[in-house]
Amino acid sequence: MSARNWREEYQKKLISAEEAAGKIKSGDRVVFTAGRESFAIGMALAGRLGDVKDVEVHVPSPGYDFGWYDEGWDESFKLSIGIPTGISQEAMDAHRVDFQFGMLYPFQENPTERPPDILLTEISPPDNNGFCSFGASLWNKRQHVRQARTVIAEVNANLIRTYGDNFVHVSEIDYFVEHLSTGGAPGTGSLAGRELKKPDPFLKDIAGYVNSVINDRDTIQIGVGRTTEPLVRLGLLDGKNDLGYHSEATPSGIISLVRDGVINCRYKTVNPDKAIVTSLGGGTKDEMEWAAGNPMFHLVDVALLEDIRIISAHDNMVAINNALAIDLTGQIAAETLGTRQLSVAGGQIPFVFGALLSKGGRSVTVLPSTAQDGTVSRIMSTLPEGTVVTIQRNCTDYVVTEYGIARLFGKTIRQRAQELISIAHPDFRAELTKAARSLYWP
Repeated sequence: MSARNWREEYQKKLISAEEAAGKIKSGDRVVFTAGRESFAIGMALAGRLGDVKDVEVHVPSPGYDFGWYDEGWDESFKLSIGIPTGISQEAMDAHRVDFQFGMLYPFQENPTERPPDILLTEISPPDNNGFCSFGASLWNKRQHVRQARTVIAEVNANLIRTYGDNFVHVSEIDYFVEHLSTGGAPGTGSLAGRELKKPDPFLKDIAGYVNSVINDRDTIQIGVGRTTEPLVRLGLLDGKNDLGYHSEATPSGIISLVRDGVINCRYKTVNPDKAIVTSLGGGTKDEMEWAAGNPMFHLVDVALLEDIRIISAHDNMVAINNALAIDLTGQIAAETLGTRQLSVAGGQIPFVFGALLSKGGRSVTVLPSTAQDGTVSRIMSTLPEGTVVTIQRNCTDYVVTEYGIARLFGKTIRQRAQELISIAHPDFRAELTKAARSLYWP
């Protein structure tokens, strides 16, 4: 398609946010792409409360409050989400929204998922060849564009452009809505869209312990979460050299380490000289501007990024992920406590398995020793009834709290219990020891 033709096509497809929302009919399945929602179209759609019925709306990671997480919207909109966030947690607890979790093997398409009738996404303006960027994150947007009956894109001139597979052509989009959205300032929110709080002092101790497990020339993955995300700034990778990076996102500090040459990906056995991610984030304004258009960062589809076969092909792969709780045998809960959905597995499952299958690989699970202002131990004799086990005890390797490192791989149940009790908060060690003696000793 010539430059003139794509520009003419773009102008013909240009509509208002209200016109875009008007394309949605009762009973349609509407999907926002992962990352940030299309704000103007979302507001216009919410404005159709009462005009439509039974519209299925899926929001992978709620970041904007369109109102529909409150009571009284269920006749018009049937909501489902992919990650509980602060905006949606109350609705999740009250069961006003449904929850869709990822498949164990992300590179397999879900044969039971209904393709979107309407896909809502956010893109940059087209370049001279008619190609738009999905901005700082790709996830599975290109796959959804191919699947959807109708694709409506909100065009935001503030989005950065990146290298890799992070592009879509004007000809693949059905309608365009121009809207200049700033969103939150870089570095002010977590990668999961939660408010970023000042790191707890004990996280520096966790960073130091994990640092001792990492070697020069390792390839690193860091999961999304309140415990993992501050660790780089707190010294997780201090003193290390020639590191590789293959991870969903870039927590605070990662972009600077790439800029400084600490992460140079020179010795990666897969995709050398490139930091492979599906999303950039967690950086300051200066860091994000440095990463924009930088060939060092290569964005790929999440299904490719989290293919266990690709992860395990990296020598010395180190996976670092969060947990909500762990029992004395090493069962890791990273999604629920009891039946309450608090988080998701995300890429944790493929990265843990991939790291364990990697030559020289290691899997590290990090968690604070306590919750609820120190009144509850996160290391438990048994997990609460109904808790989802994210990582089986057979696959638990290193576990780190602010009190040290427990190495569980290859240990007996009694040895595991002793290791975990040694890194529990001192206030809970006596009762955990008593419970372990009752459960695992004659």
